[in-house]
Amino acid sequence: MGLLTNHCILITGVLTDESLAFGIAQRALAEGATVALSGAGRGASLTRRTARKLGEVGEIVELDVTEPTQIAEAVKEIERRFGRLDGLVHAIGYAPASCLGSGMFTAPWEDVATAMQISTYSLGALVGAFRPLLQRSTALGGASVIALDFDGSRAYPMYDWMGVMKAGLESLGRYLAREVGKDHIRVNMLAAGPIRTMAAKSIPGFSQFEDTWSDRAPLGWDVHDASAVADTAVALLSPLLRGTTGSIIHVDGGAHAMG
Repeated sequence: MGLLTNHCILITGVLTDESLAFGIAQRALAEGATVALSGAGRGASLTRRTARKLGEVGEIVELDVTEPTQIAEAVKEIERRFGRLDGLVHAIGYAPASCLGSGMFTAPWEDVATAMQISTYSLGALVGAFRPLLQRSTALGGASVIALDFDGSRAYPMYDWMGVMKAGLESLGRYLAREVGKDHIRVNMLAAGPIRTMAAKSIPGFSQFEDTWSDRAPLGWDVHDASAVADTAVALLSPLLRGTTGSIIHVDGGAHAMG
C-alpha cells in the first residue's frame, strides 16, 4: 500500500517528461494515486503525448486558467471522474518575453498582467473553483494543494518580473492556507532549485543558475535530476505532512539558506 493509495489528484503543467509536474505525476502513480492531468491551448497536444508515458491517467482535462468557463468545466469533469479531490498540484507559469531578461523597465503592464494572471492569480482561481471537491477529500488530514515555486525571497539575474510573480505566489499561498484551513485543506509552496525543464530553457541566461547553484548548495545540486522534488511533492500530498500549511518547502540543496 502506497503513501497515496485512494488519493485522487489533479496535476497541472505536464508538458514533456522533463517537466517537474511529470516527475510528480509519475511518483504519485507509483504511490497508488489516481491521477488526472490538465492541459491548455496549443500545449494540450504535448500533454496528451506525454500522458501516454504515464499509463492510466485518462483523457487530459482542458484547463486554461485565463478562461473562467473552462475552469468551471474542469471542475465538473473532475467531479464526474472522482467525485472529490484529495490533491491539487499547481505547476502553471508563463511570462511574455518582455518580462524576462530585459530588466524591470521594459515590460508593458499588459505583459505583466498576463504573467500575473497565469503564474500567480491562477492558484487562487483554481483553489476557489475546486474548493467544494477538496472539501470532500477522504484523505487523512484532508486535501493538499501544492504550488511549484522558485524562491521568491531573492532577486535573481534575468528572472525579472517572474521573480515578482513567485513572490506574489508565496504570499497568496499563505493567505489561501489561512482561508481554507477550516476546510481541512492545506496549501504549501514547493520551492525547487533550477531544473532543466522546457520552462527553464525559456529563461534567458538560465546557464547562470546552472553554473553557480551547485557551488552554493551545501548538498550540491544536479539540474538534470528532479527526483528529490517529486519525492517531496509526494510527502506534501500524503498524510505525512498533514500538519503543515502556509509553508515554503525548499528542495534546492540548501542554496536558499546560504550567504
